Amino acid sequence: MTRITIDPITRIEGHLRVDVDVDGGRVKKAWSSGQMWRGVELILLGRDPRDAWAITQRICGVCTTVHAITSVRAVENALQMEVPLNAQFIRNLIILAHSVHDHIVHFYHLSALDWVDVTSALKADPDKAAILGESLSSWSLNNKHEMRKTHERLKNFVNGGQLGIFSNGYWGHPAMKLSPEVNLMAVAHYLQALEIQRHANKIVSILGGKTPHIQNVAVGGVANPIATDSQAVLTVERLLAIKTFIDGLNDFVKNVYLVDVAAVGAFYADWTKIGAGVTNYLAVPDIPLDTKGTQFAMPGGFIEAGNLGSYKPITKFGDEYWTKGVEESVKHSWYNYDAKGPLHPYQGETKPNYTDFKEDAKYSWLKSPTFYGKVAQVGPLARVLNMLAAGHEPTKKYATATLDTVSTLAKTKVGLDAMHSTIGRHAARAISCAVQVDMLADQWSLLLSNIGKGDTKTFNKPTFPKGEQMGVGFHEAPRGALSHWVVIADGKIKNYQCVVPSTWNACPRNEKDEPGPYEASLMNTPIAETEKPLEVLRTIHSFDPCIACAIHLTDKENDTTISVKAF
Repeated sequence: MTRITIDPITRIEGHLRVDVDVDGGRVKKAWSSGQMWRGVELILLGRDPRDAWAITQRICGVCTTVHAITSVRAVENALQMEVPLNAQFIRNLIILAHSVHDHIVHFYHLSALDWVDVTSALKADPDKAAILGESLSSWSLNNKHEMRKTHERLKNFVNGGQLGIFSNGYWGHPAMKLSPEVNLMAVAHYLQALEIQRHANKIVSILGGKTPHIQNVAVGGVANPIATDSQAVLTVERLLAIKTFIDGLNDFVKNVYLVDVAAVGAFYADWTKIGAGVTNYLAVPDIPLDTKGTQFAMPGGFIEAGNLGSYKPITKFGDEYWTKGVEESVKHSWYNYDAKGPLHPYQGETKPNYTDFKEDAKYSWLKSPTFYGKVAQVGPLARVLNMLAAGHEPTKKYATATLDTVSTLAKTKVGLDAMHSTIGRHAARAISCAVQVDMLADQWSLLLSNIGKGDTKTFNKPTFPKGEQMGVGFHEAPRGALSHWVVIADGKIKNYQCVVPSTWNACPRNEKDEPGPYEASLMNTPIAETEKPLEVLRTIHSFDPCIACAIHLTDKENDTTISVKAF
């Protein structure tokens, strides 16, 4: 038995440690350990609930808009507020642009290098790479000029004695299977994606005031005044600029991202049988189409044991099926509860108790959430499978097209069962991205249509009654189901808990000692070289970890974690 410890996992957000025991060339046991403590819930106690969104979105520098949106939804739910239709559409545009940006960056810049051998691309014939690219899609930058330029650029990196952004990869690893031409095409798209992702960020900046931390949301709506005769507010001119960015994103997602993921899936068809892990899938509905949060463009629900026939929908904000189902355990987490057993988030406690890494006791700063007592995987795979189970036609269209492309390239039929895997999570993210870029265009049209009817309202003023109110806000964030739970007493925050996607997926064992999704997905993974555990990274990266969202930092040795002085 060989113990492999990867600490920290790189090309993710935050600090994650993963330990695996390998025997006979396969993983026999795994531990996922978040290495930072999140104390944001404690910072919020006693504050005005209207300020929570601005504080919680500082949990992370990547998952920013998601916490702002979820926080205001939690307070609005506690107050039973309606949100103006324009505010819903503006929020939806920000949500979707952020998600499309996140998916593109994740595949190309955080995980593709687990599958693409950059140094192999030096052996490629650029003209053959162009011919291959042009045979797969109509993307205009798959031409010979671009492939030659990428090849020369990469050669200059290597001849200069360094690989720059491509340093420290497991190049030449026996698990790498792509041909030099495919690798070169992937490197070209990696560089092109750096430019394309800016389109999505510009949409967020225009509507949100800035990015990464938006400034426009408020409990009750958004702070975007709408007018047709002032350059100081949200004008039709600005909205037309947004449409141009949406069109650019649509071209790349449909003609590059979807195609590249299908190609990787075909070349690595063996990875459709690796990394399934937990097959209970949880997703929440999103992209509300009414003022009350009862109609959604994106359905959500819960699927047990991978059986789409077991689908049970979550239908509205504050749905009792969702609200009553969530609990968090700290049996294997560096926290203490006053009460025994798991706690519902409304009663949740944030009491740190660090004991060092003890694999059979406490070993992570993440809590362990369950849904009606069951471990659940969240994220794009859960989202796509729930939308398929709900009969969502756009999702069905892109899922069918993607699996058909994989089948054609792999020269064998690849069905929906292949999605329960490491490579399936990448396919689901690309499918989700294609659906969302279409939704971006739809929400843009709905906003303009509503403004055209003379409706310019974007905000309803909240009022806080005496006594106690409880509310939950949820959002289907890029990494999956995100929820904020708030208890308000006499207009002040009495309790606040965040249950985030990477808490669901990266959690340690729960009250029943069942492994979390990361841990379960690593079971029986083949490891070619214990000194280069690429296969572990492939599966962990397929979830797109964001550990800063699941935990935060404290310094137990010194009283002050950080000091800032102004001179």
